[in-house]
Amino acid sequence: MDRESRETWAKRVERWKDSGLTAKEFAAELGINAHSLAWWKWRLGARKPAARSAPPRRARKPPAVGPLTFVEVPSAEPSDSIEVVLPSSVRIRVPATFDAMALGRLLDVLEQRR
Repeated sequence: MDRESRETWAKRVERWKDSGLTAKEFAAELGINAHSLAWWKWRLGARKPAARSAPPRRARKPPAVGPLTFVEVPSAEPSDSIEVVLPSSVRIRVPATFDAMALGRLLDVLEQRR
C-alpha cells in the first residue's frame, strides 16, 4: 500500500471531526485503521500553528508575595536550626549553618509550585 499524503489524512481527519462518529466507526466506514486516524489527528494538531489572535507566550511572572515577617518563637531549649514559614503554610527548618544559595533555590522551586 502506498503511503498516503498528509493532505489526504488532513481531509479525513476533518471529515471525521465533522461526522460526529467515533474513530472506530468512521474508520470502519472508510476501511482504514482507527489507530492511524487517531494518530493523524494528534500529529496534525501537534503541528498546527498557534492561533493568530493568541498573544505570544511569555515567561510566567511569579506571583507577588508580600513582605516577609519574622516572628521569634520562644523555646524551652536552644535550637541550632531556623524555621521558615511561607505564606502557603509550608514550613522549612534548616540548620543555623545552612547554605544560603541552596535555600534560595529551594524557596524558588516551592514558590513556582503555588
